Amino acid sequence: MISLLLWFLPFFPGNTPPPVVEWLDPKEYDFGEIGHNRPVSVVFSFRNISDSPLLLQTVRTTCGCTATSWTEAPVPAGGKGEVRIEYDAWQQGGFDKKIKVFFDKQRKPETLRIFGTVIPD
Repeated sequence: MISLLLWFLPFFPGNTPPPVVEWLDPKEYDFGEIGHNRPVSVVFSFRNISDSPLLLQTVRTTCGCTATSWTEAPVPAGGKGEVRIEYDAWQQGGFDKKIKVFFDKQRKPETLRIFGTVIPD
């Protein structure tokens, strides 16, 4: 019975761990209208609000049209890091992409979003 209770413990409301990052920018970015085949990029900045170094493990995109780079060194407590996202603007029309950011001290990923419209030149 106790082992069953311990298994469910992480799922009880109010038992979620505190956040480890604070985003210094909005977590979404609207590129508006961009020219066809003219890549655009945006940088999302965050601060480590935990009391120990934080590692950004990986960043996952939903397609090959977005490329990412990020702060790879551990971010000290109170320090800042970045996630850079580039959209290739190859396909014309509207786009709306979600990017998942995984930190070592947080089970659930953070979600960033970029959107806009690629127009003919």
